[in-house]
Amino acid sequence: MSDVKDYDVVIVGGGPGGLCAGLYSARANRKTVCLEKYTPGGQIAITGEVEDYLGFKKIQGAELAMKFTEHAKIFGLEIQMEEVQEVYVEGDYRFARCASGNVYRGKAIIVSTGGSPVFLGVPGEKEYSGKGVSYCAICDGAFFRGQVIAVVGGGDAAVEEGTYLTKFASKVYIIHRRDKLRAQKIIQQRAFDNDKVEFIWDTVVESINGNSKQVTDLSLKNVKTGEKSTLEVGAVFPYIGFHPNSNIFKDEIKTDAGGYIITDQRMETSIKGIFACGDVRSQLVRQITNAVGDGTTAAVAAEKHIEELEDKLKQRI
Repeated sequence: MSDVKDYDVVIVGGGPGGLCAGLYSARANRKTVCLEKYTPGGQIAITGEVEDYLGFKKIQGAELAMKFTEHAKIFGLEIQMEEVQEVYVEGDYRFARCASGNVYRGKAIIVSTGGSPVFLGVPGEKEYSGKGVSYCAICDGAFFRGQVIAVVGGGDAAVEEGTYLTKFASKVYIIHRRDKLRAQKIIQQRAFDNDKVEFIWDTVVESINGNSKQVTDLSLKNVKTGEKSTLEVGAVFPYIGFHPNSNIFKDEIKTDAGGYIITDQRMETSIKGIFACGDVRSQLVRQITNAVGDGTTAAVAAEKHIEELEDKLKQRI
């Protein structure tokens, strides 16, 4: 039999948005738990340097994640290492069922499950993550000023981010496995018009190589001719896709075409009493600052929802 644990607020996902929501909920004297299957901090816990979070000129991602976690715990946030497999509603309560068999019942749930980049799956990708392999140009582009950078992909994100990286790079190679781009024509044209951008067509990355400290080059293969080559770069940004982690809902929830959860200005989803924040939510930009702001709003809105629910429950007595 499942072990049901009662809380006021259950937060699914311990990234910046989830931890900030936990801080605000716990600070409001709500019994709050954050369920995280890996390390609290989310993707920033495995990020190298962060230099675009206000108040910190430069800080290691793991250190910032630790500071977020410690700060939230000061106000009483409970963090449990749990993998949530299902979120659902029964009556006035919202539930999170975990792989362990535990079930967490809350008066409100805040989903902060983030998303996951689609990986190239080649040797060196994991080894050099944070050492020249990055999935966020806005986050990490400035670390590679004056260097040669490669972008992998042919869609809107790859071409847009490749063009953006020319602000910092001496040269940007966009590597695409086909001979045509999938990006919108206007986005393509901006890249074609940029002297710093060069396309490598019909080509895939076979491995990412380095000196144990930093990426140094890529091993490439032309898919039509089979010809192999080496490209010297200081960094590589794969943009072959990104998946929001929004598949945990038993009950139907509204998402956009990409699977991102649609919320209102209160961060409330189409299911009353369930809120979403951070990268899993449909929005323009995915940054730490966005997630923290979302988490704040979600926690405040969840508190108002709980107050209304408690008033309703009292009236039944």
